[in-house]
Amino acid sequence: MNSTSILKTARWKHLREELIHWLPIMAGMAALYVPSLVDLFQGLWSKDEQMHGPIVLGISCWLFYRNWPAMMSASEGKPVNHAGWPIVVFALLLYIVGRSQDIQLFEIGSVIWLLIGIILIKRGVAALKAQWFALFFMLFMVPQPGQVVDIVTMPMKMAVSYVAESVLFWVGYPIGRNGVILQIGQYMLLVADACAGLQTLLTLEALGLLYLNLVRRDSLFRNVGLAIMIVPISFAANVIRVMTLSLITYHFGDAAGQGFLHNFAGMVLFLSALLLIIAGDTILQKFEGWRQGKTSAFA
Repeated sequence: MNSTSILKTARWKHLREELIHWLPIMAGMAALYVPSLVDLFQGLWSKDEQMHGPIVLGISCWLFYRNWPAMMSASEGKPVNHAGWPIVVFALLLYIVGRSQDIQLFEIGSVIWLLIGIILIKRGVAALKAQWFALFFMLFMVPQPGQVVDIVTMPMKMAVSYVAESVLFWVGYPIGRNGVILQIGQYMLLVADACAGLQTLLTLEALGLLYLNLVRRDSLFRNVGLAIMIVPISFAANVIRVMTLSLITYHFGDAAGQGFLHNFAGMVLFLSALLLIIAGDTILQKFEGWRQGKTSAFA
């Protein structure tokens, strides 16, 4: 047996040992949260404004898998942290209260605290640092309180409606606005929460932060600049979606606007946001290069 085969055998053995080690924990978490996920898929996550939840969950699981080797190597030979036990107890109490009282903010949010506590107990602080972004990203799938969503969403819808109306009127379309209701031609459109609400903004924020994490720029200026730009980019993407739906309805009729093309407009939202993020990153890169060149010229 050559050295490569020996190394592969050792790796598989180590992987099996780790899997056996984590299997009871995975089974316990499945017993707790599979019923919660079923409720979400049948309830909140089946609505248009909350359809980002399963996407965030899937990406979070992928981030955990992606960071798993770094977590294992970072924590190898280092002591565990027993401070994780109080966090686990707190997470379980949070889950019990949320599940029994139907408070999904507590019920779903408890999984983040539970994972933090388990990682601290099993692998220590270094492992937790390796998985920090995956845990942070999971925040975007936690349902927000309805009162907070309503308070924040209405001003956002008003602003998006105003900008969409102004742009379309400027280019010559017969459009008017009454609050969050747009009238273009003979059609009236209500700007719904799914088009310009808090959840949509949070989804686009998650997309921008994921982009930052994946590209891993070395420049602090570009990272901070792009993180700040994500908010106006998210707003602009919402405006583009509302304008797209308005134009589809105006040119192809109400059935087209509310049917298949309505879902297509959701793809327009994410595609436009991604393109704007890439464009913003490129502008920051050009500006940073110009600034460095100017600094070198004066040095």
